[in-house]
Amino acid sequence: MTASRRLPGLIVVDEKGKPHSVLPASQVVRFLVPSYVQDDPSLARVIEESLADQVADKLAGLTVRKLLPSEPVELPVVNHDDTVLEVAALMARLRCPLVAVMKDKEILGAITASRLLEQVVSPH
Repeated sequence: MTASRRLPGLIVVDEKGKPHSVLPASQVVRFLVPSYVQDDPSLARVIEESLADQVADKLAGLTVRKLLPSEPVELPVVNHDDTVLEVAALMARLRCPLVAVMKDKEILGAITASRLLEQVVSPH
C-alpha cells in the first residue's frame, strides 16, 4: 500500500487510535537491502537480478510490527495549531517524512514533508 499510493510512510496507531509510531518508507527499503550491501553499497552492482527479486519477496506476509523499531522513539506528532516552522523543525530534528496532526488527543490527519515544502515555496 505504501508503494502503490506513493506514501512516505505510515502512522501506526494503537488499539485506542492514538499514535504508536511512524514507519517511514525508507525503513521498509532498509529492510529489503541485505546488511552486507548496506555496509558496502558497491556490492549492489554485482548482485544478480534474480537475487534482487528474492529481496522483494521478503515483504510477503511480513507485518508492520516486524518493521517497527524495537526501542521506543519520539513520536512525530504536532498540534493542529502548530506553525509551519514548528512542523518543519520537528520533521528535520526527527528526520521523519511525515507527522501526525493531533487535536484533543485525536488524530486529524498527517502532513508529509513534500506537502509542507509545497506550501512553503508556493506564492501566497
